[in-house]
Amino acid sequence: FFSRHPMANVYEEVKLEDMEYSEEEQTYWYQCPCGDMFTITVEELMRGEDIAPCNSCSLQIKVLYEKQAFATHGQPAQIMVTA
Repeated sequence: FFSRHPMANVYEEVKLEDMEYSEEEQTYWYQCPCGDMFTITVEELMRGEDIAPCNSCSLQIKVLYEKQAFATHGQPAQIMVTA
């Protein structure tokens, strides 16, 4: 597991609505070029975190989302989340 560093090099910026969501795991994920996944949990998003590391390599993405809306509602109001 790689730590999340706010100033770390970011491979790509990805909008939250472009990520897949696992309701069971309460986790958003996005495909990494290495074949694994970048992941960030709902809890991390609610804390204002926006860096999602890959579970297998050193790449990280910056997740673009409205932090205020997420902190208030648990998920952005404009995004319909489906499992």
